[in-house]
Amino acid sequence: MWVFLAGDAMSFGALLAGYGALRYGSTDWPLPSSVLGITLTAFMTFLLICSSVTMVLALAAIQRDDRRGLCRFLTLTILGGLAFLGLQAYEWTHLIHRGLTLTGNPFGAVLFGTTFFIITGFHGAHVTGGVVYLACYLVQALCGRLGQQKANAIEIAALYWHFVDLVWILVFTFVYLL
Repeated sequence: MWVFLAGDAMSFGALLAGYGALRYGSTDWPLPSSVLGITLTAFMTFLLICSSVTMVLALAAIQRDDRRGLCRFLTLTILGGLAFLGLQAYEWTHLIHRGLTLTGNPFGAVLFGTTFFIITGFHGAHVTGGVVYLACYLVQALCGRLGQQKANAIEIAALYWHFVDLVWILVFTFVYLL
């Protein structure tokens, strides 16, 4: 998992560095806060942070062999991820209706839309993967096939989930706030 996360960190780093270079080199880059919904995205960030907390609680539950707690907190983590994805779909739909697309931007530089959709889409794909990953463990836990002896597997899944949350905080900071 560490090797995968290191590779993913480099991918996100390259995307954010490319975003920064394009933004620095553009004379008509729009102010993100004037185009993007900061309040909605701040709430989405809060949701992901809360899902990290429930993931920690799921790990603690399996470590003390509490299958009900594991199921409850894995479910809450998955619901947090699904709510995030639903809000991201809402945000994208709203922005597309306002004219922001991969190839068009009525607010300034065309590459603003391109980089926005690629970076947030890449992150959304990771959240989707994390939700599926956690759902597989939830099914195993519900079937009684996930006990304290598999705590290491949940710890690795938690590592992935926390990584995705950390990346979102960077995306939120660089793409939405700066």
